[in-house]
Amino acid sequence: MRLLLHRAYLRSQSILRRRNSALSKCTRRDDNVNVSLFSHSTGLQAPTCKALLYREHGDPSKVVQLEDIDLPSRGVNDVLVKMLAAPINPADINMIQGTYGISVDLPAVGGNEGVAQVLEVGSNVKSIKAGDWVIPRSSGLGTWTTEAVLPEDALVSLPKDIPLLCAATLKVNPCTAFRMLSDFEDLKPGDSVIQNAANSGVGQAVIQIAAARGINTINVVRDRPEFAELSERLKSIGATHVIKEEALRQPEMKELFRICPKPKLALNGVGGKSATELLRHLQNGATMVTYGGMAKKPVTIPVGALIFKDVKVRGFWITQWHKDCSSDGKAFRAMLGELCDLIRQGKLTAPVCTEVGLQEYSKGLDAAMQPFISAKQVLIM
Repeated sequence: MRLLLHRAYLRSQSILRRRNSALSKCTRRDDNVNVSLFSHSTGLQAPTCKALLYREHGDPSKVVQLEDIDLPSRGVNDVLVKMLAAPINPADINMIQGTYGISVDLPAVGGNEGVAQVLEVGSNVKSIKAGDWVIPRSSGLGTWTTEAVLPEDALVSLPKDIPLLCAATLKVNPCTAFRMLSDFEDLKPGDSVIQNAANSGVGQAVIQIAAARGINTINVVRDRPEFAELSERLKSIGATHVIKEEALRQPEMKELFRICPKPKLALNGVGGKSATELLRHLQNGATMVTYGGMAKKPVTIPVGALIFKDVKVRGFWITQWHKDCSSDGKAFRAMLGELCDLIRQGKLTAPVCTEVGLQEYSKGLDAAMQPFISAKQVLIM
């Protein structure tokens, strides 16, 4: 297994080095120059594309710039794609800031997720054809771009009969929710899950996937002026209960557990006191999975939860899951198949999204970094 992971790591690093080598040669171009992006003739001008590039780590609003960059030449194993849509996720912001769990060589194109349409394929490409929709298999490839040349094995195809925003936001949040609901506890219909950050992209996916499986969700959100409206919206997509963080220490929780079983699983995307409060309401032997830390505070675990309730505390990172499964794409494809089936059945929708034109990227970045923003910013290419 270590050898397989090492090989997968080396392959992903090779892809990134190749991409970044091309980026390091990029220069700003005069917008008045008329260049055919998809012409592979021997003319003086190389094909170019527009991309959101950062040359140093820092505040995204200051370091990210929209530039014209050269597209690398396409080899026999490569695919030329046109990006259609790509979201702005918290992980994307953290990578630009230089605080995420992985890093890429600079300069780099932002974005780890999105959907593209295949324009051309190399002569050795077998699994993908022109016209297909594709999403990246791994993180760090740079999706905030109008076009890209990528190796065949860096992409996986999607059916085109699902909505564009569902496809663009499929790889990170729904996959994270799917794996956490599947891999840590043997959940049955009628069981309960409690989660904070319930209005996040992951939280909305958890609600819908759990509802499709007959699993109750207790959804914790921060208090806000429009709490009633948010609560109704989450219930409309399948939330069983929606409560404020302050309620976790109130007597009303006892009343809730008269009609709903205590949770077998807690999903923590916040950290700090919010995570500690989730632990207090788990049944004996249950699991809390941490996948994010929006509060930027450590998780404090009560000793009693460990000794008297034997609670298990785990972590999950979808990027690591993809690395672990990179030698065999069957698990990823099977998961995508189940998620796409839910989408077709109307049981899984994209999170609330705000579509932002690429030229207006600064508005999208600013909005993505604001507190209490439920809408995911999606760049439309």
